Amino acid sequence: MSERTGVQQTMNETPMKHPPTATCVVPRFMSRAVTLGSALIALALQHASAAEIPAPTSMRHLLLDSRIVEKTTGVRLVLGSVKKHPGNPLFKEDRPWEVRFDNLYPNVTLDIRDGIYRCWYSPFIVDAAVSATPAEQRGTVRYEPREREMGLCHAASRDGLHWEKPALGLVEFAGSKANNIVLKGPHGGGVFFDSADSDPARRYKMICRSSDTDVTLGVAFSPDGLHWSDIRRCPEIKAVGDAHNNAFWMPEAGKYAAITRLKTATNERLVARTESKDFIHWTQAVEVLRGDPLNQTYAMPVFRHAGLYLGLLMIFTPADDRVHCELAWSPDSVAWHRINAGTALIPNSEKRGDYDWGCVYAGAGPIFHNDEILLYYGASNGPHTTWRDGFLALATLRPDGFAGYEPADPKTSGQVLTRPLTCAASQLRITADAPGGKVLVRLLDEAGQTLATAATMTGLVTDQLLRWDAGFKLSHLRGQPVRLQFDLTAARLYSFSFADQPGR
Repeated sequence: MSERTGVQQTMNETPMKHPPTATCVVPRFMSRAVTLGSALIALALQHASAAEIPAPTSMRHLLLDSRIVEKTTGVRLVLGSVKKHPGNPLFKEDRPWEVRFDNLYPNVTLDIRDGIYRCWYSPFIVDAAVSATPAEQRGTVRYEPREREMGLCHAASRDGLHWEKPALGLVEFAGSKANNIVLKGPHGGGVFFDSADSDPARRYKMICRSSDTDVTLGVAFSPDGLHWSDIRRCPEIKAVGDAHNNAFWMPEAGKYAAITRLKTATNERLVARTESKDFIHWTQAVEVLRGDPLNQTYAMPVFRHAGLYLGLLMIFTPADDRVHCELAWSPDSVAWHRINAGTALIPNSEKRGDYDWGCVYAGAGPIFHNDEILLYYGASNGPHTTWRDGFLALATLRPDGFAGYEPADPKTSGQVLTRPLTCAASQLRITADAPGGKVLVRLLDEAGQTLATAATMTGLVTDQLLRWDAGFKLSHLRGQPVRLQFDLTAARLYSFSFADQPGR
């Protein structure tokens, strides 16, 4: 096991505009397409060694974390509002080895050292039923998958919108290596960049089902995301894993965790978890989340944000044969809590035949920009078990906008009172949407007595510095327990954070 010094940062955990101490700001989308050829890929690979990113000093709290909320009055917790990119879909099945995207299972990262977006995705490169059935006949016959093989492919982009599938010359397909396949066989591969692993050969890691014929989960390693080791089988996990497997480092536990799939005797899909200290030897997977037979937990990419684990939970509804994406959270990646179960975070289109009407499969881990969060997802225009076309698509959220509290009745105000929290810094900042409304913040002592009130906040604010009345200094309470009371009027509150940085 390679030595770790500090908290792991993966490339898709790039610093946002908040916390203010971040020294690297990720660039916004460029306004024009930039051609990516082999030379640009080679440039990306020159930076295969990880650059350390300074850890932020602020203490961020998402309001969706029920552990910090003691009491609410007249408010409700609601999911954030995503915006689907007008350029959707971003790419489609347009190569001979992209026979059927199916669920795509995208893994998108942004390398902040050279500004290149990279996507590893998993199409079926062989699907005899698709190859033997012309498109004009697919509406008249039933889709019955057979003789299938999945592969891991790589695409790249300069702006996150216009993607290229470069001829990498690595894997032979139909007698040629002029393709973007990096590995044949793995099913549901979850790829991530491990910046804290000191072994350059293990910087990129993948957990996957070994193949469509070998149901054993396994792992693979790569120095650059293109040249991969053979898959090392991990039979001790004992999971079927025929979904989007994904893994991540847990800094507080000093180990890796991975999310995969189990099934009941009646074929109901369950979310399962396994862990490892070295990414080679794993524990047996155990169930951590399930829905019900009519709303099955299909897959769940997990990522760490603001000291929590958030899960993009795919729900399969057999009644209409579709899949949508919800949100769940956990303090430890073991105990999971769904937020507004039955309500989609990334909603399917309501128009039958649209690129994401049938199924939505969120990618593994968002990309955090200074002013928005990017949620890439696999999409399909048809139901889960029949003919469909697949695509890569993009939705965005405002910073910290996964879920927040707002008045239950838009015509009245509401309150959120926190439990006692340690005053960890000299300043307090909030992130909220209050167009035409307001947020009033009261600082209370542990007994509930008001110590200070902040000026009313209005508009759309991200990490807005609070100014306390009568020149009150929050630094006087550093290290002491305090409560916060938020009075919300036509506003939605997402997060607050303690910070030591000067105001903007």
